[in-house]
Amino acid sequence: MQPSPLISVVLPVYNGADYLRPTIDAILSQTQGDFELLVINDGSSDGSETIIRSYPDSRIRYFHHPNKGFAYTLNRGIGEARGKYIARIDADDICLPQRFEKQAAWLEERPGTDLVGCFITFIDEKGEVKGDWPEDRAHYTNAQIREALPFKNCIAHPGVMVRTEVFRSFPYLDSQKPVEDYDMWLRLAGAGLVMEKVPEMLLLYRVHGASMTLSIIKKKNVFFRHYHCKRRYLAGRLSKGRLNMFDIRVFAGMCKDLLTAIGKNIKQKL
Repeated sequence: MQPSPLISVVLPVYNGADYLRPTIDAILSQTQGDFELLVINDGSSDGSETIIRSYPDSRIRYFHHPNKGFAYTLNRGIGEARGKYIARIDADDICLPQRFEKQAAWLEERPGTDLVGCFITFIDEKGEVKGDWPEDRAHYTNAQIREALPFKNCIAHPGVMVRTEVFRSFPYLDSQKPVEDYDMWLRLAGAGLVMEKVPEMLLLYRVHGASMTLSIIKKKNVFFRHYHCKRRYLAGRLSKGRLNMFDIRVFAGMCKDLLTAIGKNIKQKL
């Protein structure tokens, strides 16, 4: 039996052929090489499988299933992981070479930290830099992240590394699509877990016509999505009798989202 790697990289793929090869190349070129790469093909109908199978690297473990959605695919990858830590990445983003090394060292040196993210920079289809995410750069300590989360997401999903037992205790919820990540951060923060970031840019986050991020941005009223995300989160907390001060702030953020969403709708109709 092979020894367990330090890191399990969970890479879900759904029709990602256009950008998949640079993503995998960047992962395999990491300075921290003690990892397994779990590529989970969620029923792709393009050339994704051909690209995945073209790599002979023994660190790659390939899984595929009929299309079942993002949450199911992530949870399957988490269930298959053998590493101490799980690193997330999407099929169109690019890790800088030292990402895994720096994030794993952060968790090794800070046993009380449950999740560590990093700063990101946006790139387009051609790989050209398009700017940074202000909320990302402004919130990187646990205190700053907890302060922001009830009102806005400030953690880039494909840039996190998490202790494996944490992800297994908090599976992704299909009921929260397409904001499964925001719901995850709320649940982790509500449970008192510590989330921080390596305050360095370690991920190039691609935004393009087919990306989930851009599809959400283009929605006429994303505030309704955040309102419903927080409403479902709070309903789950209430059903377990676990409401705390963080949840009260989430309730305030939910009310703000609803008012903003209604205001946007009225403005669009005028």
